[in-house]
Amino acid sequence: MAMSLLNISGGRAIMKRMLLLMLIAGICVPIEVVFGQAAAKGNGTAVSSSSSSRPSVANIGTLYTIDSVIGKAAGPAIAAAVDDVNSDPTILPGTRLNLISHNTNCSGFLATVEVLQLMVNDVVAVIGPQSSGVAHIISHVVNELHVPLLSFAATDPTLSALQYPYFLRTTQNDYYQMYAIADLVTYFGWREVIAIFVDDDYGRTGISILGDALAMKRAKISYKAALTPGASTSQISDLLLKVNQMESRVYVVHVNPDSGLSLFSTAKSLHMMTKGYVWIATDWLPSVLDALEPVDTDTMNLLQGVIALRHHTQDTDLKKKFMSKWSSLNHKNSIGASGFNSYALYAYDTVWLAARALDVFLGEGRNLSYSSDPKLHETNGSALNLSSMRIFDGGQEFLQTLLRMNFTGLSGQIQFDMDKNLVHPAYDVLNIGGTGSRRIGYWSNYSGLSTVTPEVLYTKPKNTSASSQHLYSVIWPGETSLVPRGWVFPENGKPLRIAVPNRISYVQFVSKDKNPPGVRGYCIDVFEAAINLLPYPVPHIYMLHGDGKRNPVYNEIVQAVAEDRYDAAVGDVTIVTNRTKIVDFTQPFKESGLVVVAPVKEVKSSPWAFLKPFTFQMWLVTGAFFLLVGAVVWILEHRINHEFRGSPRQQLTTIFWFSFSTMFFSHRENTVSTLGRFVLIIWLFVVLIINSSYTASLTSILTVQQLTSRIEGIDSLAAGNEPIGVQDGSFARNYLIDELNIAESRIVTLKSQEEYSSFLQLGPNHGGVAAIVDELPYIELFLSASDCAFKIVGQEFTKSGWGFAFQRDSPLAVDLSTAILQLSENGDLQKIHNKWLTHADCSAQVNEIDENHLSLKSFWGLFLICGIACFISLVVFFCNIICQYRRFTPENGEETEVDEIQPPRPQRSVCSISLKKLIEFIDRKEAEIKEMIKPKSVDIKRQGSPSSDGHPISSAEGTDFPAEVS
Repeated sequence: MAMSLLNISGGRAIMKRMLLLMLIAGICVPIEVVFGQAAAKGNGTAVSSSSSSRPSVANIGTLYTIDSVIGKAAGPAIAAAVDDVNSDPTILPGTRLNLISHNTNCSGFLATVEVLQLMVNDVVAVIGPQSSGVAHIISHVVNELHVPLLSFAATDPTLSALQYPYFLRTTQNDYYQMYAIADLVTYFGWREVIAIFVDDDYGRTGISILGDALAMKRAKISYKAALTPGASTSQISDLLLKVNQMESRVYVVHVNPDSGLSLFSTAKSLHMMTKGYVWIATDWLPSVLDALEPVDTDTMNLLQGVIALRHHTQDTDLKKKFMSKWSSLNHKNSIGASGFNSYALYAYDTVWLAARALDVFLGEGRNLSYSSDPKLHETNGSALNLSSMRIFDGGQEFLQTLLRMNFTGLSGQIQFDMDKNLVHPAYDVLNIGGTGSRRIGYWSNYSGLSTVTPEVLYTKPKNTSASSQHLYSVIWPGETSLVPRGWVFPENGKPLRIAVPNRISYVQFVSKDKNPPGVRGYCIDVFEAAINLLPYPVPHIYMLHGDGKRNPVYNEIVQAVAEDRYDAAVGDVTIVTNRTKIVDFTQPFKESGLVVVAPVKEVKSSPWAFLKPFTFQMWLVTGAFFLLVGAVVWILEHRINHEFRGSPRQQLTTIFWFSFSTMFFSHRENTVSTLGRFVLIIWLFVVLIINSSYTASLTSILTVQQLTSRIEGIDSLAAGNEPIGVQDGSFARNYLIDELNIAESRIVTLKSQEEYSSFLQLGPNHGGVAAIVDELPYIELFLSASDCAFKIVGQEFTKSGWGFAFQRDSPLAVDLSTAILQLSENGDLQKIHNKWLTHADCSAQVNEIDENHLSLKSFWGLFLICGIACFISLVVFFCNIICQYRRFTPENGEETEVDEIQPPRPQRSVCSISLKKLIEFIDRKEAEIKEMIKPKSVDIKRQGSPSSDGHPISSAEGTDFPAEVS
């Protein structure tokens, strides 16, 4: 981060300026005053390079503006810290910190002189300065002499660059503050801000970082309003009058604390602190307000509704103890308790940082030794005694010791990251109102905006998602809690320049008009209705685009909006990918998409039309089930129903007749078995469904007009080589060429609806076109005007819509989208449609004949149920037959009488004889089988019982089954 901010050329210019200042200082100030060698020697602050023990005194220099807002807080804090260090026996035992303070008076020139005076005192560190511009200058001096520069108030992010290795910031970096402001802008939904800043290193760099941070949030700085340091009231007034004429009403103020209040005083006099304005101030404003004691009512009245950021410092016992004794501090450079602000805490901690690091440095056996700088010996005869400034030999090691320090101070944890910034940067978000400020939340780079303190969030997983951002409610300027829109049309601004296509065809959508406002049509009415719903006036003028001889090219209109020749485009502008890359579109107000329209012809009826309702597979399966059910019913009825008996020929005829007669529910044969009736009921239900479906499909085929076209849709059209018509100016031409790879030579541009009709009638063989590709709204009007002589073939192959085009990041696009949705919800959008686009309804699609064919997949469930019923019935039937048959099978291989009296026959296998007997048994009538069961049962019971004469009865006696079988 810091490396990206490095500016070598700027550093060289600053170095040259420093040398010039040194020369001037040498001419204007006596050598003894500039370098103070005698005083230094008298104090004994110069430590011999050969000294090996802890020094009795260690010099620390300070540079700040004593009577400034920051200086009033830093001076007493630094003095108090030095006293606390010197009185603490655990820190620097045997060594006393000697504080050498210099006043820079907010002057870069004086700051250079003062730092030169400090350098001849062999200081181990310089605390300050408070100004980023001064820090840039004196950083070159400390770099040369290897003395760390610890600044408690210089917040310019570029000071963290590698160009300034000895600069160490002990306060928060403005890099994080600008990202906090960007999060605030995003949280409240604003897209543009105006930056008001002081035009120095501090202001320029901070606003530059803000621009980068906003860009990451898809927002931007619409204007940078720079103020010269110490600008007069008239200059501030002129600047504010200029920004007040701009659209944005969100102002980010990044100025110096000593002169910043004058800006708000001027803004209030210009009525810019009222409803609709947003003011966001950086940490300079809380520094001023915290230093006010007692509270100045007039000052607070200037700031009502302002949002400001303040360095977040945890309310620890150490901080509370320090603040409780702040009012009792009475140091030589102190001007009273009224100077306290957060910079006092950072200044106090900076002294302790230097003391702790020096204690570690000396404890590691290092010495405070200094050596001459060879570069300062050659002065070319100058009276400047530059050789009195010496290099701190242990400067690099002392700097590394400072960077690895980690302790808790008044401002929180003092620890540095890899970029030499304090860890855990955080800010309080304040809302100024009444006689004070109210904290509405916090910001940290760990979790963004939150109402929970950063210390609590550090114990939880990091979360910077948009849904986790929270703040308490804000009272804005004008004492309103409603979030300002953030922009307006300025009263003295120019009206909105709106491009309107000057169409010559399909003028119902948009066209030129002789009456004000000069245009008319469906799109114009929708735009005017949406504008009227906005809570603010939008002055606008319509500007026709096109020569009126042919439809304009819509891509050129959109490009003109992107190039700022127009502010917006209103009309039948289709939202496509290439256009969304350069402009912003509103919510679509009408759906659209490309379709193919072609000549069609009516399909003549066929003598075989009665076969069309079912597919071949459906016919095949249906016929098979007719035969299957007939056979199953015959099997189940054959033994008990005389209507299913007879000669083989008669029985086969019965099966076929019964099967197909069920189609018309005209079967004569009655079913008497339970299983047969069960199967027949299931089958008749299936037949009912099939008959109903067949009748409905056939009726549709014979009564509905069937249209066909040799072009089936965009795929078949693209695969051919015939001419294709497109509307003049439409994006369809580029779509067909770029997306579908259709040869440009096949594209024919048509200018009017009359050409649509004539070219389609001519056809490709007579100089016409095979089909036309255009958007659905145009085609609907065309088909209506042509008495539905043509039809849409295939499906709509793109999905898009019409919207109003605006320049990128225009807030009007968002507001109008909301208005369009409101028009759709309250029905006004449909009313406008009915006013302009009412037309005869044409059949939109060519009928697909194949869609009327009923396939097997629609009925396989019915066939499955019927098949299962047949299977179960047959299983039950044959189980019953097997049980009966086993009761009449001879036991123990005994032969029946029939076998004994029959003449000898050729020997056959037992299986074939048993199968033949089983078939003959099945073929018997059920009544006969039952008659045979009773005698056989009686004979079985009599077996083994003595007859009247005392002999057992034979098992073959009393039955005629063998005879019946033979």
